[in-house]
Amino acid sequence: MSVLYKLESFEGPLDLLLHLIDKAEIDIHEISISEITTQYMGYLDAMKDLELEVTSEFLVMAATLLAIKSNQLLPKPPVFEDEFEEWYDDSLDPRDELIQRLIEYRRFKGIAEQLREKEHERSLVYSREAEDMTPFQKEEFVNPLEGLHVSDIVKAFQKAINKAARRDSFSTVQRDEISVKDRIRDIVEVLRQHENIRFSRLIREDMEKHEIVVTFLAILELMKMKHIRCFQHALFDDIVINWRGEADVDGISEVEIDY
Repeated sequence: MSVLYKLESFEGPLDLLLHLIDKAEIDIHEISISEITTQYMGYLDAMKDLELEVTSEFLVMAATLLAIKSNQLLPKPPVFEDEFEEWYDDSLDPRDELIQRLIEYRRFKGIAEQLREKEHERSLVYSREAEDMTPFQKEEFVNPLEGLHVSDIVKAFQKAINKAARRDSFSTVQRDEISVKDRIRDIVEVLRQHENIRFSRLIREDMEKHEIVVTFLAILELMKMKHIRCFQHALFDDIVINWRGEADVDGISEVEIDY
């Protein structure tokens, strides 16, 4: 004949003890250590028969129950009292610590069940995601001049007026123009006196950039008309200008220059 065991799962030894107390329908303060120990050990034996692993905390509780049961079975020592102290108090019950632990465990277990019910109820509620209601909000008018004093506005106005006045003002800069023809005449006058001259002698320190360019163009024009020869004694050396003397100054002055 086969025997069917149906064992419930418990979270710990205290959970198993509460189950046995509720099953016996007795008050937790009036538990019988002998009876509850017998039922507890029977549950552990059933677990061993089914080759289930018995954790250490269940074994520790079994040892505790056996110790309390043994303590109740042993005869109580005599009470010795004197005028100073009492050696033994028979009002102490070895079950008190276990009962206190069971009461606290039952309270926390009840709270856990309530939280579990709240979680289940909340899981049945499906909420809608929040929508962006910004487009439906009224735009608050922000005064751009908030926090400004009248004097600040007047200063800003004066600054704008002064800036506009400076923008409308203008000045004309006149530059002394020198033509290539005039520069040719000057170079020829120098060459008729010295015949040979270096290019650096024709450039003064106070000359502007455009005057140096015009001087160089005048030399190129004189070379084109074959009135002068230019050569260097060495690479990057100063240019030497030689007057060939094949035309007079008046003839050169009548030459039309395109630039």
